[in-house]
Amino acid sequence: MTDPIDGAALLNEVEAFHRRFNVFPTEAAYVAVTLWDAHAHLLDCFDSTPRIAFLSPEPGSGKSRALEIVETLVPQPMVAVNASAAALFRAVSGTEGRPTILFDEIDTVFGPKAGDNEELRGFLNAGHRRSGVTYRCVGDGSNQSVQPFPSYCAVAMAGLGSLPDTILTRSVIVRMRRRARNERVEPYRQRVHEKEGHALRGRLARWADTVRSTVDGAWPVMPDGITDRPADVWEPLLAVAEAAGGAWSSRARAACVELVAAASEDDEASLGIRLLIDLRDTVFCGIDRMPTAAILECLTSMDDAPWVDIGGKPLTPRGLARLLSQYVTSANKPIKPRPIRTAAGTVPRGYYAEDLADAWARYCPPPPSKSATSATAATPQVSGGESVAEELAGIRYTPAETTTQPAASGTA
Repeated sequence: MTDPIDGAALLNEVEAFHRRFNVFPTEAAYVAVTLWDAHAHLLDCFDSTPRIAFLSPEPGSGKSRALEIVETLVPQPMVAVNASAAALFRAVSGTEGRPTILFDEIDTVFGPKAGDNEELRGFLNAGHRRSGVTYRCVGDGSNQSVQPFPSYCAVAMAGLGSLPDTILTRSVIVRMRRRARNERVEPYRQRVHEKEGHALRGRLARWADTVRSTVDGAWPVMPDGITDRPADVWEPLLAVAEAAGGAWSSRARAACVELVAAASEDDEASLGIRLLIDLRDTVFCGIDRMPTAAILECLTSMDDAPWVDIGGKPLTPRGLARLLSQYVTSANKPIKPRPIRTAAGTVPRGYYAEDLADAWARYCPPPPSKSATSATAATPQVSGGESVAEELAGIRYTPAETTTQPAASGTA
């Protein structure tokens, strides 16, 4: 009879193994990665599996090394670089057992020059859930039939830049950075250190077998404010931490709160939400309607904002309309540009604050406390030294506003 495995001590050893070779940006990242390694051995106990994404703005930040260490610790690792969706879902649904997919250089798949890769994106999204399947036609000619391929599997990714929103929201995100001169790691020698990782992997597998009945069906209480998709991401990791015991439960909960908050503050996580926030806090600032041209002038004048370079070009009226059309008004209709009657008698198209109000309330954090005077003063200049707010004063207060707008021009 073998001695029982101390789960907390084992996770401590896994974390220490990572620390020998990886420099992660925060303590929370070490906790999350260690729990992710362990959760891969208990995948069938959960309804969903979080992806883990090692991302950085520049090469040489330790992303690939992080995947190398993960590879030694997870069950049946499958290193994928530029793998097709077809290859991946056949590997996951094969008879040799479900792999843990390690996707390096993921930016070559979803980067700006790689196209949309919707098939692979669909596979990664579907495989987040245990019920996820990918359907394909199998057979030749007229003898084809639709066959479901299970897609549920653990996936770790590394790459430059960011990822599509649908994948980011299903991921624990570790923002890697280059090591500082005073940050030291042990050189990783595969022939030597791989065996140490494999020994830890074997112990993780044996420990997982001893706690499987405890973890299966467990629903850990989430920290305050962690709901919906973030809860789906972190429930398996918290369940592993609670099964391990010791300090891991409290450390996991603290890491959950920290990393979820960091992800929500990431400007690149949702261009649409960034747009809503900038429209509310910098562009409209109490004005009830604005022409599209004035909105774009204001957005592209903002410092440290993405609007001057969207795919290499400034944001256009078409791009603005596309981003806003994914949100709806309080009447549950897509936000679209409408005619705005001005004091000069012209009728440019633009947007109304009342149409944006519901999206602002649902998707944006509380606005910063600014007086109307300071907000107007911060509005960029657009013509003749006048601010957008000053230029639009005639729009807001002219009696011509109340004139019934032509019905035919009310659509985008």
